[in-house]
Amino acid sequence: MVRFDALVGQRVVVRSIVPGERGPSGGPALTDVIGRLLAHDGTTLRIQRRDGSEVEVDVAGVVAAKAVPQGPERIRPRPAMDHTPEELARICTRGWPPRVSTELGAWTLRASGGFTGRANSVAVHGDPGTSFVDALERVEAFYAAHDLPAKAQVIDETPWAARFSDAGWVGIGGTHDHAVVQVADLADVLARPLAPPPGPEVALRIEETLTESWLEAAERITSDVPQADVRHVLGSPPVVGFARVEGDAGIEAVARMVVTGEWAGLSSVHTLPHARRRGHAARLLEATARWASERGADKVYLQTMLHNAPALALYGRYGFVTHHTYRYVTPPPAR
Repeated sequence: MVRFDALVGQRVVVRSIVPGERGPSGGPALTDVIGRLLAHDGTTLRIQRRDGSEVEVDVAGVVAAKAVPQGPERIRPRPAMDHTPEELARICTRGWPPRVSTELGAWTLRASGGFTGRANSVAVHGDPGTSFVDALERVEAFYAAHDLPAKAQVIDETPWAARFSDAGWVGIGGTHDHAVVQVADLADVLARPLAPPPGPEVALRIEETLTESWLEAAERITSDVPQADVRHVLGSPPVVGFARVEGDAGIEAVARMVVTGEWAGLSSVHTLPHARRRGHAARLLEATARWASERGADKVYLQTMLHNAPALALYGRYGFVTHHTYRYVTPPPAR
């Protein structure tokens, strides 16, 4: 009998019976699922695949299950750049999960009380499964129902950018009008230690629980955003770490790293004004990269703004390269 309690949190391979199907030998058809075992309740296993997607397996149909190597012992199937912008956009959504999510064909409508553009826009990738005009009407209706402005996250390198532009949708303007998604293979990041050596003046910790002090240091608390939405977006992924650099006066810098399957996602890198130019961003990047690698990730993405030259320069020194760019667009003003 398989003891699933001992496998929770590990990377596993689970073989189970496919109901109603027969295999080549005439017996029951079998299928394998490989991924991290997130949880089980005695009847169902919840497994996270390499791309961060999740699947449920009926315990009654399981014929075998065992842990498989993770970390440096595994063979890497695909490098970071060997993913389409649409694939990576879906992975990014899993690392920044919205409070409410509705599928429209291959699009994902996301709402989280207005906390960040990523969690409150339709992720446009693939086909919506309906006409473009109908898709836009459904998008606007969805956001009206959630008392939010309609907004679309459109990848520049896809034909959808022109389709939205032709429909009159315009960029939101300001510094958040365009953004860049960069990626790197974690082995390359870890092979380039650049952070100042640790000293007695600072301590670096990574916690797996979102705290008020981390939120305050990250400047993620706003009076007009429901805190339940903030906490869901930042803290609900099964594998997430909240890193902090602490000095004599308290927290000086923070970052967040999430692991979904083989991908890690770095976000919320922020150094408080009084502690800048001390190498904290590099310390956080290296520490969270190691943390993610230990939890089975071998690729990492991050999202930043095109105008953020200092951040892009730092990430470039660790081997990050631009994968794609995107922008947020909104419907034309009502006449």
